[in-house]
Amino acid sequence: MGRISDYRFGHVVVDGESHARDVIVLPGRVVANWWRRDGHALALDDLAGVMDELPERLVVGCGAASRMRPDSAALAELHRRGIDVETYPTEEAVRRFAACDPAKTAAALHLTC
Repeated sequence: MGRISDYRFGHVVVDGESHARDVIVLPGRVVANWWRRDGHALALDDLAGVMDELPERLVVGCGAASRMRPDSAALAELHRRGIDVETYPTEEAVRRFAACDPAKTAAALHLTC
């Protein structure tokens, strides 16, 4: 059910499984090796494969130094669809995700910079 038990630069453990590439944690599944068109941006197209599964909250981990930047148009469209988006450095995003209801929250995590 998308429990994150460890994060450090370039590594996260979700439901006991180690990941060394960016991930999306949904209420019903984990999307490993999450790929974005531009590694330091988050566009709406980067979420196309999970858009219908996103719950009411999306916590975005923007990297250890917050180098990944969500596109303002993507944030506006997610908001229009009723999805609250919160962005943090990834370490903080992991803590925030852990404090939320896992049935109502997803996380999109950039694991490095």
